[in-house]
Amino acid sequence: MSLSAEVSGREALDVLSRFRVEFYDCLYARADALFELTDAVLCAEGPVNTLVELSLTAEHRRGHGALYSGLDRGRIEPTRLRRTLAGLPLPKTTDGRIVLAVDVSNWLRPDAPTSDGRLFCHVYARGDRGKDQFVPGWPYSFVAALETGRTSWCRLLDALRLGPTDDATLVTAAQLREVVERLAHAGHWKPGDPEILIVMDAGYDVTYLSHSLRDLPVVLLGRLRSDRVMLRDPGPARSGPKGGRPRRHGGILTFAKPDTWHQPDVTTATDTTRYGKAETTAWNRMHPRLTHRGPWLEHADDELPVLHGTLMRLTVERLPGDREPKPVWLWCSATSATSADVDRWWQAFLRRFDLEHTFRLMKQTLGWTAPKIRRADTADLWTWLIIAAHTQLCLARPLTENLRRPWERRTEPRRLTPARVRRRFRNVRATAARLSHDSCPVKVKSDSLFGSRDQGGAGLLAGGAELLVV
Repeated sequence: MSLSAEVSGREALDVLSRFRVEFYDCLYARADALFELTDAVLCAEGPVNTLVELSLTAEHRRGHGALYSGLDRGRIEPTRLRRTLAGLPLPKTTDGRIVLAVDVSNWLRPDAPTSDGRLFCHVYARGDRGKDQFVPGWPYSFVAALETGRTSWCRLLDALRLGPTDDATLVTAAQLREVVERLAHAGHWKPGDPEILIVMDAGYDVTYLSHSLRDLPVVLLGRLRSDRVMLRDPGPARSGPKGGRPRRHGGILTFAKPDTWHQPDVTTATDTTRYGKAETTAWNRMHPRLTHRGPWLEHADDELPVLHGTLMRLTVERLPGDREPKPVWLWCSATSATSADVDRWWQAFLRRFDLEHTFRLMKQTLGWTAPKIRRADTADLWTWLIIAAHTQLCLARPLTENLRRPWERRTEPRRLTPARVRRRFRNVRATAARLSHDSCPVKVKSDSLFGSRDQGGAGLLAGGAELLVV
């Protein structure tokens, strides 16, 4: 190992240890039981299928009764944990830009009629994406920071459960605003830095979100359905003897009718290794026709704005699995786009699917939806524990060596998947911060993160050296 790699490893270990300290301090009821439960999720052999099996791991030193009692009576401070997540190092693009993704993942609970806060969650039928189903469950809105390149990693920053009386668009606007403000307060964005790019799928009203967040340094990019239309700007005002009000909208561009498309402003073509040739056509200053419905009801007495943006049509040569490629329509809140901007936007949109890999890891490996939890507040607590576990996997990524099965391909240490990092997390945990009442003693100041809860009893070991928590 080179000297630079050793220094990088020490820095990564220090960041991981400090996050574990902050995470422990966010648990203000049944802290030891919940902290060890999170370690058990990270160190368990194989996927987490049931909660009671976690009590058999060596990292969980309590019985199964303490496990269930910790989830039932434990408490966490989501506000402080959100600030801690925002203060961690974030992935950025080559130009120093932060790319965020927002999406909803459902915790389906069709067999829990007595559970509170359930909604009908939209899912696709198994084996047939053409048939929609609505299953009772808890929908959670996640915000994550994306990486560049082909990867299955992202950094979860926030999670919020949607309630029966919530408007999803308004809740998402408030959630994104809080995340951006926390990132700016943590110093990840400063005046003069590139604007934060936020990508989303077709289920979001990207035009309203761009209007609601117009005072923030963000650019929004969202996918549009293929049956939509967009409007051009009106032409020169016509003069006549009667005058009249000038037009607000110009001609219509219908996605499904190529004869309505006018000359594009930007056209790009990029050769990719996975999708073949990717071609993008972009039209500048395109806007939708807004109506007083949905989130625009609060503007009933006002004239609806004209929201200009860049409309893009992305086509690829092929898709994995011999699927027939279909065009993807995107709308960005920025105007006057160049070829470099268009290429950066559609590539960032493709990185949005990394969040889908994270959802699959949380459900199939970390066991996010495995427990048969009854109350919604307990589900929120368990969700934050899973987010803390996933964050520790991200921070332990530079510290993990490859533990390869005989039938698996060889992978470089820097290209390990979250599941492979989890296999060796038990070794990383041995050198990171370990906190509980009966751990090895360490000097802790009276004004430390632990306060008076663990006076003189909290153990903090990182790299075999004694640390003084201030």
